[in-house]
Amino acid sequence: MGKIEELQVINGEGYQLSKLEKVLGVARSKSVWPLPFATSCCGIEYMATVGSNYDLSRFGMEIMSFTPRNADLLIVAGTISKKLGPVLKQVYEQMSEPKWVLAVGACACSGGIFDTYSVLQGIDKIIPVDVYVPGCPPRPEQIIDGVMKIHELVKNEPLRRRYSDEYKHLLKTYNIDVNE
Repeated sequence: MGKIEELQVINGEGYQLSKLEKVLGVARSKSVWPLPFATSCCGIEYMATVGSNYDLSRFGMEIMSFTPRNADLLIVAGTISKKLGPVLKQVYEQMSEPKWVLAVGACACSGGIFDTYSVLQGIDKIIPVDVYVPGCPPRPEQIIDGVMKIHELVKNEPLRRRYSDEYKHLLKTYNIDVNE
């Protein structure tokens, strides 16, 4: 049974009350479906995180979704070339709302040591990022910490945030089509 204090429950004889937004937030945070987009050494560290020693499935993420339409967390791990950038953006656009992005490793966060014409200097140039996990490559404990921060975001995000003008403006700054 989950923590009841997360939901701010009011108990009475024969009833329990809570806010729908809190209940949905906790339910969403316990059932995140990640889509790994791993391209290099950070992908190996992510695989270790999913393995039996670190067991990412204990956080409700045992089902990896390899199709964007079934995922709500995009985990970008590794170097993204400028040629691969449009593919990453298309994957992000195909994900249904609500969706979150976790940038894993120095290359995904800032281009890493590859300050060249062919490497994208951070995925936040093409898609919005919710949580950054620095490191070259980051340890599995750091990736788990990033996932836990995503869970906090998911749990506390208001239901109407995705329909706000601020969110629509954010997507427009990335040239992502906003369905009106």
